Amino acid sequence: MMVVGVKKMRFCNVCQTYTLDESHCGRDTLSAHPARFNPNDWYGDYRRRTRFGA
Repeated sequence: MMVVGVKKMRFCNVCQTYTLDESHCGRDTLSAHPARFNPNDWYGDYRRRTRFGA
């Protein structure tokens, strides 16, 4: 069974609301879902050190 046209939840930074639209309040919305986690990410430790400090 193939599902066609399913929209994912989006987040509007301007008015702090969730929507299904690609743009809201005149600006593009962000994905409300976190990025995929890969336990074999070779550079994850370096990326976290850069972002959060050593």
